[in-house]
Amino acid sequence: MSKIKVMDENLANKIAAGEVVEKCSSIVKELCENSIDAESSNIIIRLEEGGKKLIEVIDNGIGMSKEDASLAFLRHATSKIYKDDDLFFIDTLGFRGEALPSIASVSRVELKTSDGDTGTHIIMEGGKTLINEKAPLKKGTSIKVTNLFYNTPARLKYLKSDAFELQSCVSFVERLALSHPKISFSLFHEDHVIVKTSGSGDLKKTIHEIYGVSVSSKMIEVKASNDDFDLYGYICKPEILKSNRNHMITFVNDRVVKNFEINKAINDAYYTYKPDIKFPIVVLKINTDPTLVDVNIHPTKQDIKLSKMEILTELIVNTLKNALYQNLLIPSAPERIPESNPIKEEIVNTMVKEESEEYVPSIQTTMDFKALEEEKEATVVNPEMKELKLYPVGVAHGTYIIAENESGVFLIDQHAAQERINYERNMAHLKSKQVSTTELLFPITIELSQSEFLKVKENEAILKEMGFGIEEFGVNTFIFKSHPTWLLEGHEEESIRRILDLIIGGLSGFDRVKFNESIAITLACKMSIKANMHISHEAQEELLNELCACDNPYNCPHGRPTIIKFSIYDLERMFKRSMN
Repeated sequence: MSKIKVMDENLANKIAAGEVVEKCSSIVKELCENSIDAESSNIIIRLEEGGKKLIEVIDNGIGMSKEDASLAFLRHATSKIYKDDDLFFIDTLGFRGEALPSIASVSRVELKTSDGDTGTHIIMEGGKTLINEKAPLKKGTSIKVTNLFYNTPARLKYLKSDAFELQSCVSFVERLALSHPKISFSLFHEDHVIVKTSGSGDLKKTIHEIYGVSVSSKMIEVKASNDDFDLYGYICKPEILKSNRNHMITFVNDRVVKNFEINKAINDAYYTYKPDIKFPIVVLKINTDPTLVDVNIHPTKQDIKLSKMEILTELIVNTLKNALYQNLLIPSAPERIPESNPIKEEIVNTMVKEESEEYVPSIQTTMDFKALEEEKEATVVNPEMKELKLYPVGVAHGTYIIAENESGVFLIDQHAAQERINYERNMAHLKSKQVSTTELLFPITIELSQSEFLKVKENEAILKEMGFGIEEFGVNTFIFKSHPTWLLEGHEEESIRRILDLIIGGLSGFDRVKFNESIAITLACKMSIKANMHISHEAQEELLNELCACDNPYNCPHGRPTIIKFSIYDLERMFKRSMN
């Protein structure tokens, strides 16, 4: 007797439900996507007990005929694709024909739908049809899901708390609303409005409706295209960062997606604008030819594969970097969100340790820095910052320079500001084709372990390109006879060891650009004036002038703010001189 048997339809649907219906938000996702595909302009979602007791989705879409309504609950029944070639031109959110039968197999489902000509009312429980009758002709569809996982208790017990399930549903509806700003979304929980968007078609307005004015007022519009991709959306200024990646929201052809490479490109664009443990709020729409997108790799359809990914990530990084680069990013103190200003603990510890050391001024002069600035493109970036004309009037706690101009008062973190100046100076030297070197009066020998020696040996050519005179000197030892002139005088050996540590600790696939940035950041901190260290009024003026000349004067290379503004209005409001 054969051991292999064909599963019955109901059992197959229950198994499929394990992938399609993971939690309450999975059902909300599938039902709302069907409503969007049905050309709805208004979608209402009602939940009870986080979705465990009730999930109802009501739309004003094209509806279904009696025949289509019955077929919709059959596995792999779909109106979206008909032949193999259609898989390469998918322009709908759903297409697999698995969602409704999977949901119906593990719950009680009540469907009311009408295409304007016929109305149908269907009730299913555990995959079996209980009622199939006529219904009113109001165009659109209503689907009500109750008794979720009543016949699969093993899955029921793995549902989270009501609050967790609700949060997951809310998060996804917010993403859907942002991906389709022309559709009005309303989410109710226990008859309380949780999410409501107008469907105005204005993405900025939808961001305001989702996040509020404190976020929407701090967003920067981005727009770019190449031969394969169109980008459009909004990115946040670095002053309103979040503690997780959940607010990096991306859409490909209006489909909500989670793609590691796209998220990495977004995060890379904010490099040096934020601490490593903070993440930006980004709403980014990516449109491309459907033939470049494979959405058929997982039942949830959120994980996708994209052809020409390198071209896309380069476009994202460059577009976002330019947007940040060209905008005035000085945060206003009364509006700053506290969450946006923590620093990674290891960075804090490093800085506290280094700030207790004696300050040794950089060997670079202001004239050297200005000469390097003249080599840059003539385009004036951040003209508002260049025209600030700040005048120092004092120092608070030996750390924060107090400056003013006709528009208000500014606080400048002297260490963070000089870190930014030194970082950009170091980067300019590292990118320069002309390398100035100086001979060491007493050569520096550095002994390494065998594995470390081999790693440095592998990248010896890079060190020589940077201007280091390096030679092998005995067993697992290198001798340095010269170094680039921009190394901090008196700290040459420490700087060399730090550079070697970056080479030794690097992962496979050496990235010269990231390596240069790491060197510039690491050495910039050492070269900079520390907190609690007095500097003269002339030195304060020079520091402010050099900061205003920077490409990105708003953040130190670790992402901390360098400057915060108190406008005249802010001051008058705080002192009750202005009551508006």
